[in-house]
Amino acid sequence: MKVKQISVFLENKHGRLAEVTRILGTNNINIRALSIADTTDFGILRLIVSYPDQAYRVLKESGFTVSTTDVIAVEVKDEPGGLAGVLEILQQVNINIEYLYAFIQKATNAALVVFRVEQLDEAITVLQKNNISILSGNQVYKL
Repeated sequence: MKVKQISVFLENKHGRLAEVTRILGTNNINIRALSIADTTDFGILRLIVSYPDQAYRVLKESGFTVSTTDVIAVEVKDEPGGLAGVLEILQQVNINIEYLYAFIQKATNAALVVFRVEQLDEAITVLQKNNISILSGNQVYKL
């Protein structure tokens, strides 16, 4: 139920993001979701891709500082309050969310929310007990 996320350290220089996406595209790696957080000097690009191990390798070989992190991908009803319900479940058991990002899946009429939490296994267990749909890595990589 864990999804492997690729994180890339990017200097705030012209063309760095384009270079990452070009490298992934050249290697037939499709981006499924992404988020970027930046400061004045650098950014952290977080990616869910079709082939995370290959993405890690080709980006590392291209000189990027790359790491992997386990995250969870949760299907949330695409309706007002859908995300709030999931967040309340985690809050009730004191699971802190470090960050999240989301996108809509038109085919299922649901949002897919990617969570990075401190207690990953506990979060998976509590969400499953509350009938929250958690996608496996393979499911997300193939979206």
